[in-house]
Amino acid sequence: MTMKEYAPAKINLFLDVIRKREDGYHDLGTVFQTIDAGDTVEATLRDDGEIHLTYNEPQNYPLESDLVFKAAKALKEYANCALGADVHLTKVMPLGAGLGGGSADAAATLRLLNRLWNLNLPFETLESIGARLGADVPFLVRGGTAFAEGIGERLTFVEPLDLPEGAALLIATPLDAVPTKDAYAGVPKSGPDRWEQYKAAWSAQSSSTIPQYLNPASYFNAFEISVFPTHPLVAEMKQKFIELGADVALMSGSGASVFGIFKTKELAEKAAAALKPISRYQTITKFWHR
Repeated sequence: MTMKEYAPAKINLFLDVIRKREDGYHDLGTVFQTIDAGDTVEATLRDDGEIHLTYNEPQNYPLESDLVFKAAKALKEYANCALGADVHLTKVMPLGAGLGGGSADAAATLRLLNRLWNLNLPFETLESIGARLGADVPFLVRGGTAFAEGIGERLTFVEPLDLPEGAALLIATPLDAVPTKDAYAGVPKSGPDRWEQYKAAWSAQSSSTIPQYLNPASYFNAFEISVFPTHPLVAEMKQKFIELGADVALMSGSGASVFGIFKTKELAEKAAAALKPISRYQTITKFWHR
């Protein structure tokens, strides 16, 4: 028996770095949003308890460091499960892109093997297991729209957002990659004020007002401050989004991808064509939720 699971990636509609903690990690305030673009994980049951992982194309990292492999091992250990699986990852999302592709794969693996092994564990348990794998994994277990605090593990899910009718989301990754440690190295620690003000403004919205996520002034990513000076291709990408008519544009996560919301798909397609020569990945898509 073979099962399949989609692994939608994410963008950050808002991201601030509040403080550095004593354990070396950073407290964040962010709004996660899953997008309808991602990898696919398939699995076939094994009775011998072994986990085997294959790919649609070779990956340039060791198996033991692969988040899919780690997720399968972690779930198997948690559930004390005697079963195994042949897992196949069809990878399309870019690495080093700030889209949570690897974390999305891990989250999809947890969901998939939970079904394949008939474990029937709730989302909350899968999120707890995922928190040990990476900061984005707990959110990506469920997806949709959520506020996240701490290192990303304290989640508050909100009413899922959709783009306005006719609008399109363009994601583009420049010919660059941003190591996470580099992004954190120079990022300013803002304290809690900006994040608390953002949450208060979100809560104050009414259904009769323009949603805050369409207000360009509400978009913020603290990592742009540390990434743009050392990765000018990312800064150039964001500027071109704006020049090409995006209503809003922002770097996602710690980079290098930039996303923009356009009033029409036609505008997004024209922007994508103009950006293609400086992109290593592109997709025109929409927000995703279950």
